Amino acid sequence: MMLSKFRRTKHQQHLAQLPKIPQTVADVQTLYSPEDFRLALLNAIAGAKKRIYLVALYLEQDEGGDAVLSALYRACELRPELEVGVLVDWHRAQRGRIGAAAVNTNADWYCRMAQDHPGVQVPVYGVPVNTREALGVLHLKGFIIDDTVIYSGASLNDVYLHQLDKYRYDRYQLIHNPSLADCMLGYIKHHLLNAPAVNRLDNPDRPKSIEIKNDTRLFRQSLRDADYTCNDAATDDRLTVTPLVGLGKQSPLNKTIHHLMSCADSKLILCTPYFNMPALLVRNIISLLRQNKQVEIIVGDKTANDFYIPEDQPFKIIGALPYLYEINLRRFLGRLQRYVDNGQLVVRLWKDGDNTYHLKGMWVDDEWQLLTGNNLNPRAWRLDLENALLIHDPKGELREQREHELGLIRTHTTAVTHFTELQGIGDYPVKVRKLIRRLRRIRVDRLISRIL
Repeated sequence: MMLSKFRRTKHQQHLAQLPKIPQTVADVQTLYSPEDFRLALLNAIAGAKKRIYLVALYLEQDEGGDAVLSALYRACELRPELEVGVLVDWHRAQRGRIGAAAVNTNADWYCRMAQDHPGVQVPVYGVPVNTREALGVLHLKGFIIDDTVIYSGASLNDVYLHQLDKYRYDRYQLIHNPSLADCMLGYIKHHLLNAPAVNRLDNPDRPKSIEIKNDTRLFRQSLRDADYTCNDAATDDRLTVTPLVGLGKQSPLNKTIHHLMSCADSKLILCTPYFNMPALLVRNIISLLRQNKQVEIIVGDKTANDFYIPEDQPFKIIGALPYLYEINLRRFLGRLQRYVDNGQLVVRLWKDGDNTYHLKGMWVDDEWQLLTGNNLNPRAWRLDLENALLIHDPKGELREQREHELGLIRTHTTAVTHFTELQGIGDYPVKVRKLIRRLRRIRVDRLISRIL
């Protein structure tokens, strides 16, 4: 007992020592749907007075993406003094969707938009987090518009913005805070835009990936040591926000996620779209359960996964991923069934028609919440450049928004009462079953789980 108290104190000390930026509750607004997110983003762009910086994995050439890029060009035409930048993943922007040829890519579209608007500058920067996309992408989040940060795990396209009939569900927070916006923008300008590896994608004469290979390697190395620099130091007894960033297993973000989980006093709630947790996080959960604490995990049903391919459509290898995640979840629940039985562990599966689930984040007791694009999987843990905002709410000022958000997230979920409710390999479609058994035979499933 003494040892667990000592350990918990160590975890609490880590959180206590984090730099914290003061935040007023009136300046935090949780949005509850992708449509609200789209409208808020477009309104913020239209009303921007001094700066707009959008950071996302991708800005897609479709109706949703076009609404955003066209809004940026309109804003710059009306206010030429605006400081504007879009940052997306270098590799992702120069290929087609998975399985599609690299013809008419997003980067080609950025070039056309630049040519169609002579004299108007909307620079789109490609950030190569590694020499290959499979080994690391720009998974940084946060749109900085004037002194407001719009934070979401969403990228910018039809499905994330609910532009057409389907949506991909995420979390969306608007945080008005000049210090936070300056801190996050400082990192972007100093560590990303200054790097030789980062080049304009709206320029048809941009270098080839092979030509910047060495710059990319040096850039990746520099990102391991790069951190947010915040000057504010608020006390622990008030509402605060801490920006966190990191690349690699020992990053400040990963360490904070570990300490945050471990210092739960009574309850941890966790969302992830892909159930494929690093071993350390699984150990954290088991440790909390052994201490009689509550753990709730809200994960997407395999059919609500963005890689899921319905059985009536041609099967591709990538379509096996949702099944691999379900196998992980079934195994996890099988190990911990006794905690499901006694009500300590609640696992909910999210499913709403043909829509998809992309939520991530954590809520610890009624005191902490983590907003992040981090999928809490080995890829996020080791390969991708990730960030998060950690909100400390010791007086429960955000309780109403938090409860409303969690209530909506749980709306389209069902609790799993026994691990056998999840399908086993024998229940899967023949092509999936054969592929998974073949992967297992040559142990490729372990490699896949590390990078996807």
